[in-house]
Amino acid sequence: MQASVGDAIVIRGHHVGESERHAVILEVHGTDGGPPYVVRWDDGTEGLFFPASDATVVHAASGGAAAR
Repeated sequence: MQASVGDAIVIRGHHVGESERHAVILEVHGTDGGPPYVVRWDDGTEGLFFPASDATVVHAASGGAAAR
């Protein structure tokens, strides 16, 4: 996974009816855009994030849905 500051992270819900989680990448600590990332979640909390297979990056330049 590669990302840049300003990109969004979307985590799919794991169960039926569970909503997605969204975050904005504030810092990239890996090499060449790799994890870990410092993110701000849609509830305002911030933390270090190591993405799993349920995480998707929405690149800011793509014009896709940004984190809320």
